[in-house]
Amino acid sequence: LVAAPVPVGRRGPDGLVQAQGLLRAGAEVDHGGKTAIYGDRTALIAQLEVTYEDGGTDLVVTDEHWRCATGPITAAGLYDGERYDARLLPQGWSEPGFDAAAWTPADVLGHDPARLVAPTGPPVRRVETLRPRQVLTGPSGETILDFGQNVTGRLRIRVQGPAGRTVTLRHAEVLENGALSLRPLRHAAATDTYTLRGDDVPEEWEPRFTMHGFRYAQIDGWPGPLPEPGEGAGPGPGVGVAGGGGDGAGTGAEDAIGAAIEAVVCHTDLRPTGTFRCSDPDLNRLHDNVVWSLRGNFVDVPTDCPQRDERLGWTGDLQVFAPTAAFLYDCAGPLASWLADLAAEQDELGTVPHYVPWVDLMSPGPAAAWGDAAVIVPWVLHQRYGDLGLLRTQYASMKGWVDEIAGLAGESHLWDTGFQWGDWLDPAAPPDKPGKARTDPALVATAYHAWTARLVAETAALLGHADDAAHYARLAGEVRAAFGREFVTPSGRLACDTQTAHALAICFDLLERPEQRERAGRRLAELVAADGHRIGTGFVGTPLVCDALAAVGAYGTAYELLTQRECPSWLYPVTMGATTIWERWDSMLPDGSVNPGEMTSFNHYALGAVADFLHRTVAGLAPAAPGYRRLRVAPRPGGGLTEAEAALDTPYGTARVAWTRAGGELTVTVTVPPGTTAELDLPIEGGPAEVGAGTHTFTGALQG
Repeated sequence: LVAAPVPVGRRGPDGLVQAQGLLRAGAEVDHGGKTAIYGDRTALIAQLEVTYEDGGTDLVVTDEHWRCATGPITAAGLYDGERYDARLLPQGWSEPGFDAAAWTPADVLGHDPARLVAPTGPPVRRVETLRPRQVLTGPSGETILDFGQNVTGRLRIRVQGPAGRTVTLRHAEVLENGALSLRPLRHAAATDTYTLRGDDVPEEWEPRFTMHGFRYAQIDGWPGPLPEPGEGAGPGPGVGVAGGGGDGAGTGAEDAIGAAIEAVVCHTDLRPTGTFRCSDPDLNRLHDNVVWSLRGNFVDVPTDCPQRDERLGWTGDLQVFAPTAAFLYDCAGPLASWLADLAAEQDELGTVPHYVPWVDLMSPGPAAAWGDAAVIVPWVLHQRYGDLGLLRTQYASMKGWVDEIAGLAGESHLWDTGFQWGDWLDPAAPPDKPGKARTDPALVATAYHAWTARLVAETAALLGHADDAAHYARLAGEVRAAFGREFVTPSGRLACDTQTAHALAICFDLLERPEQRERAGRRLAELVAADGHRIGTGFVGTPLVCDALAAVGAYGTAYELLTQRECPSWLYPVTMGATTIWERWDSMLPDGSVNPGEMTSFNHYALGAVADFLHRTVAGLAPAAPGYRRLRVAPRPGGGLTEAEAALDTPYGTARVAWTRAGGELTVTVTVPPGTTAELDLPIEGGPAEVGAGTHTFTGALQG
């Protein structure tokens, strides 16, 4: 049984991937899509290892003795979905004794011996199921199921009806005017079909070779009405995570319909490690949305979105989100594998491409903040997991990136030539021009060049490469000085007067004198206040702006920005019912219509990078040494919050910081795992500066 290859994509007029039509066996791709990225034949390499009760073993391997035939999967594509005709399934084909003599002998492909590498992370699995929360009727009478949560996965159906009846399942993330909003999918059909074989018993089916990003599903062709409340075979599996839409008990409608149709959530089966909660339910929902967006986009490759005709491993998205991801889940294995792919693509292409794995749809790069993932992601993973071996493995890739950019910058040390994504999706950018940001792309690029040169210098020192450490430290200093000459006035004002420019200068330590840093901090706070404490940053500035404000002591401004509910803000999508992080601050407009731009995904984790600020600053739990061998406990209450808590499963055990605020008094409880210590920076009078393993509680008057 074979499935058709999956089409990948082509470059559209906006420079990104556009939809590709469905590839069927023997058919050409509609829309001119790019295929055969990883080969032009559907093939299988397998080895079945059998151990018998008596201890004997056997190997069954793919060879010329295998046979094959067409089956019920008549089309399969990642973007367009799967078509399945149950009438075409050979009865008993997978049972002992089946006669496959009429099947076609397998064609053994000639190829170079494959070098198979064991995965360093868990596989993609079915993680949980969700029942429909509501059954809605669309404007044309269509039946739409609302699962209450935007997920990545597919539907599983249990249906009974006449042979030849086709049930059609169409997926979307949001509704517009009561109907599925399909325009954000661009050309992706996101549609599965199942043709019944017509048995006298219910038929159960779930696609195998596709996944969709969706909260809503339109069901067409169902034989008879869908079950009403109180009907059906009883409750199906429940919901198992916070923010998933309930505790699994279900209403009568859920029990009945859930017995017929349920959503199967699929993603890399990562182990959860970190949690956050506070007294503001909207911030809790924001954090849950971050978790769901990570789950929806860690599907073997860390993708940008799971729903439209794209789904690529964009380097910039992961670069900004890596600290958050490393707190929430044990993602060291999958990301180490992805970094190995990045290094392989870099070696072949001569640069770090915009996404990994690379598909030849556009010029591969280089571009700041995106290609800098080669340096920043390994550094973040080392800080969070304490794995010096990963830095050693990626060291050549890290150096290669910085050396490439140093060559492009030349003697001026300014990276001011070539294509840049810049502060992508600045909220001031027009819907049809997502790259038209207010911050000078050369400022962004030069800032990142200085930062990654510095990180490579520190990496070289850790690995014992003294000459390299001195070289890259000198380079970082020269780029920093060039940044100051080009973009900073003597008083500390940035030539580019934006939130992102000031946040980069502060967080990347690009200001030479303390008075310049102080002036830049005041100006950043002024800019945020002048914007009504609304977001003024895109993909580059958003992960840094709250940290930059905190670094200069402007905690009140950071909290006003964090808790703003007017658009653009982190909480505006929450007020609009979002259950994942949006690609745009205004992916949905206040009137419920979808943003008219091409970039309107409702499941993009990049802007959710602020969750790292929730963990480190709001709750106050951060690493003070790689792998949390030492903890830094430095909560900064604000924003009207009365309590907050973060916990993390570190390599040494569970670390936890929880605080409550009553009037002017603050109580902080700290749990330090065995074998570690915690340095304390509490906003109360007195108390020790360091504690060892155990649980400790401190109470005092809140300062500041």
